[in-house]
Amino acid sequence: MTRMTGRWSIVRLAVAAVMFAVAPLLIAQAPYEATMGLVAKIVYFHVPVWFMMFLAIFVCGISSGIYLFRERPAADRLAVSAAELAVLFGAMGLTTGPLWARVSWGAWWVWDVRLTLALILEMTFVAYLLLRKYGGPGSDKLSAGLALFGMFNVPIVYVSVNVWRTLHPSTTVVPTLGASMAGPFWWCVLAFLALFLVMLEGRRRLADQEAELDRLRLAYDEEY
Repeated sequence: MTRMTGRWSIVRLAVAAVMFAVAPLLIAQAPYEATMGLVAKIVYFHVPVWFMMFLAIFVCGISSGIYLFRERPAADRLAVSAAELAVLFGAMGLTTGPLWARVSWGAWWVWDVRLTLALILEMTFVAYLLLRKYGGPGSDKLSAGLALFGMFNVPIVYVSVNVWRTLHPSTTVVPTLGASMAGPFWWCVLAFLALFLVMLEGRRRLADQEAELDRLRLAYDEEY
């Protein structure tokens, strides 16, 4: 069973690698955006990584809720795995965003509503991981509550550009992409999704192995 799972992981990783290899070719063929030109092509990377961050947060939040109310350790391990990916993809988004902003807005960073809320969301899950590592007894339940708080903030971050005045493009940009831009964009989204699923499964399996090792160590200590 473990060998079969490993083979499927390799297949999924190969699919993701092929998709990422093809993505630059599709992006190169896509037309320039009318006002921002070449720099707008960062959207093919910047927006998908935020999608993956939001997905990771929902996985973490739902798993944390299951752990909090059903006390299932497997759900807690999945939540921790997803939280690490949320921080990783969030860091990617916060890195690529200023590259775009420097050309579009003339500044690396502005305290725009969307940007500020996104930074707070990233810091929330950094706090989650720090709490898990250094919080001591009971930190698992406390971090689960923090994950739920972060998950309920995702819709606020998403709609913030439509509710408040903001420099950040609105949520209507992606649905209105022309066919020549939408094709490469959604290809990149699927490529990142494939990578996300591979990474989440790998990290979850590692968490399961760590839990089994802790169980065996505890059993050994009790016996000897």
